[in-house]
Amino acid sequence: MGVHETIDHESRERAKFREMKEGTAEDWAIIGGEYRAFAKGLPDRVLDHLKLLDGDFGGFPVDRLEHSLQTATRAHRDGRDEQYVVMALLHDIGDTLGSYNHPEVAASIIKPFVSEEVHWICQNHGAFQGYYYFHFLGMDQNARDQFRDNPYFEACREFCEKYDQAAFDPDYDSEPLEFFEPMVRRVMERPLASMYAKAVAEE
Repeated sequence: MGVHETIDHESRERAKFREMKEGTAEDWAIIGGEYRAFAKGLPDRVLDHLKLLDGDFGGFPVDRLEHSLQTATRAHRDGRDEQYVVMALLHDIGDTLGSYNHPEVAASIIKPFVSEEVHWICQNHGAFQGYYYFHFLGMDQNARDQFRDNPYFEACREFCEKYDQAAFDPDYDSEPLEFFEPMVRRVMERPLASMYAKAVAEE
């Protein structure tokens, strides 16, 4: 960040309260305007964070970014809609900050922008993916069975079988990240469901 940018940022009007209970309509008009501008940059921040997976192999045959691209490419080429493809692209984005709960991190990011089913697949894919390797690590291979009665069980099983567990092929011709960027921007353009949806609505 340059000096000019720092000065511009610091010179912007800010709310006057020291505690939220002191806030006025004028304060929240300022904050709301900043929030709307900041929210529009979400796709850029998500894509930048996804790039942190580049070169991170973790012992796998391909790095985590290539796995993400390959999963999304397979879903796209199979005719899945953009919500689904974006979920496939971002499903492991939580690996950096959620080493013990990465599916939940990714699911939280996409939740406002996707259907209940697509969100559920993302949130629970870890247990379903475990079917292919948990038994090698002394864990329960059938951990996914706890979800047998869920209406999205088969959809999540299919995601892992057709796209996720299959996406470790070093010779697969994946689409580059740039191919998916417009999809990410379209899916994240406006929340479908969020307590803050009204705050970002156009005036």
